[in-house]
Amino acid sequence: MTITIQQIEEAAKRLNGVASRTPLQLSHRLSQLYDAKVYIKREDLQDVRSFKIRGGYNKIASLTDEEKKRGVVAASTGNHAQGIAYSCSSLKIKGVIFMPTVTPNQKIAKVKHFGGEYAEIRLIGNTFDEAIEASQQYCQEKNAIYVHPFDDPLIIAGQGTIGKEIYEKLEGNVDFVISPIGGGGLVSGISSYIIQKNPQCKFYGVEAAGAASMENSLKEEKIVSLGSFDTFVDGAAVNKVGTLAFELCKKYLEKVLVVDVGKVCTTMIELYQQDGIIAEPAGALSISALDEIKDAIKGKTVVCILSGGNNDILRYPEIMEKSLTYKGLKHYFLVEFAQKPGQLKQFLNQALGPTDDIVLFEYIKRNAKENGPALIGIELARKEDLQALIDNMKQLELHFTKISTNDPLYSFVL
Repeated sequence: MTITIQQIEEAAKRLNGVASRTPLQLSHRLSQLYDAKVYIKREDLQDVRSFKIRGGYNKIASLTDEEKKRGVVAASTGNHAQGIAYSCSSLKIKGVIFMPTVTPNQKIAKVKHFGGEYAEIRLIGNTFDEAIEASQQYCQEKNAIYVHPFDDPLIIAGQGTIGKEIYEKLEGNVDFVISPIGGGGLVSGISSYIIQKNPQCKFYGVEAAGAASMENSLKEEKIVSLGSFDTFVDGAAVNKVGTLAFELCKKYLEKVLVVDVGKVCTTMIELYQQDGIIAEPAGALSISALDEIKDAIKGKTVVCILSGGNNDILRYPEIMEKSLTYKGLKHYFLVEFAQKPGQLKQFLNQALGPTDDIVLFEYIKRNAKENGPALIGIELARKEDLQALIDNMKQLELHFTKISTNDPLYSFVL
């Protein structure tokens, strides 16, 4: 259960002129914020806007002539698909790519763009695991070559070329590396190279809350399936991690950090507004975890892997919503109003603070009833203002319920 330096060096030779040697960018903002030297490995600047080109191309380019004639099959939530499509087009090999029906349209369009006549897309299932099951069945029927997104030595070695670039750029002087985890191929490849070169370097993997398949597996000391899981961080949401990746993560990872999806969204917005970087949710995972280890990294050299930048612009309203909710600045209430004149005016004048803003108000007057519920969304200037709002509603003797993010009604307002 080892990926060798030689395997990664061979992958780097195959990828020469295909995958970009992406920038290792010193972030002055993050370095100042965490009192450390924080670098961002910009895999979002690949032609396919993610690291997936590395493993996918390394695998396909390694096939024999007979295997290439049989064609390849893959399953993906988007980024792996783009890497496979690009590789198929470059190597003139036919590929069939299975993607969940919930895959953002931007990623589907990109796969078509990179693959051209060499890549056929099939949309099936609501999750990656449903797509992967269908793809494996199809592969057996057609006797094609399966290109797994993460559980393959050639895939992991290809991703490991990122570690080679980091190590060479910093001349081995790196203390911490933080990487997102989906199936585990990325962090396994990078850590395999760097830790064999520099055993003192500490590696942290990062998963989103609600999709922590690697953390759960490491805790149980065996690979476990999540069953149901949150697919918002779609590039790093899998039901079950890879067998080889699991063994390598047991060997090399210091710890798996789990971050709230709202924190990931906040990081995405900060990267865009302050650094001009468009990161997808999985791409922002590593940076969103810095708060979790801020004491440990003081004065150290840290590398965060920004794994991809394929984010659909249509997702930004939801990203903003999740960020504001996470920061305690947006709240929803069901408020019972007496059905008589002046009730809303009283609420506006006596319940709301001077900087509170109503962003949602749903109410239908029912003439046959004394009271009627209103669904109200309120955005605050400071999270500390929430208690004053609640106190004011109690003083007005309003009957209200604060809607939590776990309430089914929350998914309606979102």
